[in-house]
Amino acid sequence: MSDHKKDSSGPQTELRKTPLTAFHRDQGARMVDFAGWEMPVQYGGILEEHRAVREAAGLFDVSHMGEFTVAGPQAAAFLDTVLTNDISRLAEGRAQYNLMCYPEGGVVDDLIAYRTGPETFLLCVNASNCQKDFAWLEGHVGEFDCSLRDDSRRYGLLALQGPKADEILKPLTRAILGHLPSFALEESSVAGWDVVISRTGYTGEPGFELFTPWNNTEPLARAILEAGESAGLRLAGLGARDSLRLEAGFPLYGHELSEDISPIEAGLGWAVKLGKAADFIGKGALKQERAAGSGRRIAFFRTGQRRILREGTPLFAGSREVGRVLSGTLSPMLNEAIGSAVVEASVLKDRTVEAELRGKTFPLQWVKPPFYTSAHKST
Repeated sequence: MSDHKKDSSGPQTELRKTPLTAFHRDQGARMVDFAGWEMPVQYGGILEEHRAVREAAGLFDVSHMGEFTVAGPQAAAFLDTVLTNDISRLAEGRAQYNLMCYPEGGVVDDLIAYRTGPETFLLCVNASNCQKDFAWLEGHVGEFDCSLRDDSRRYGLLALQGPKADEILKPLTRAILGHLPSFALEESSVAGWDVVISRTGYTGEPGFELFTPWNNTEPLARAILEAGESAGLRLAGLGARDSLRLEAGFPLYGHELSEDISPIEAGLGWAVKLGKAADFIGKGALKQERAAGSGRRIAFFRTGQRRILREGTPLFAGSREVGRVLSGTLSPMLNEAIGSAVVEASVLKDRTVEAELRGKTFPLQWVKPPFYTSAHKST
């Protein structure tokens, strides 16, 4: 997911709508322009929605995300040339975090790849990068014996996240949820509607993402919301989604990842398989960067106070500027401002790094995320 800033200098195009746009308005959501989509930022309040996900469950509309189908005898071989992880090792019915990189090592996008059949893959990409990503893949498929199709308008996508997600979903499906491990998926039905249930999410909590045909999304959402009412399920918007992902230490494209920030700098080297046989795009640059070491890193911080450090806030070691803030928010669980920054790697251990806000400076405390761990096991 990535931020989108509306350009008010020219004519405005009509915002795209998910299959739940009318539903969101019926539920009292405050709607905003996000990546060209009309999306709910909150319903009652971000703090309450965030806490619901940590303590019970939240239901998100993420139908704005893009979905591409790659199919054919050489689908895996093709994807191994454009993705950093090892697609050839991905078993049917499993999912894998991945990145697409430019030759210089910067990131085109991060995504989840699902192997839905022996020769079929579903890629779930960030909404704001959908057109760019499809063009990138289309430009590199070359002579590979596989097809590439944009199915973004075929699927609605719901995310049911939180410690009570299993409890809420279990009565609605015949799928054996307890046997579905992290990053696994299963075709089934929920409340009578066809779905692909995926044990994935973006909050740091256990839960599911549910792919369903576009026109089924609203009745499916209503059925889940009704089933979860007694368990404390709440609708949650983009505001809580962002504070939850930052509290969990997950990257957001356009912030902790970009064409100027590599996976190595972002601490995502575990998803870059330099040893795989395929010579994927960016492999040479990332191999060189890993060997030489990066001069800067993405790091997460807490501030000890409630004043939020906004994106772009400069950071100093003494009088020297050594970095800048990438993301900042108030952690509802810690009641403290947290954030991420890109900083010179050399200052992370031995130097005090300070931020300046409203004429005052204060030191940052570097943290290895997650910032908050629930009493239950999170995924």
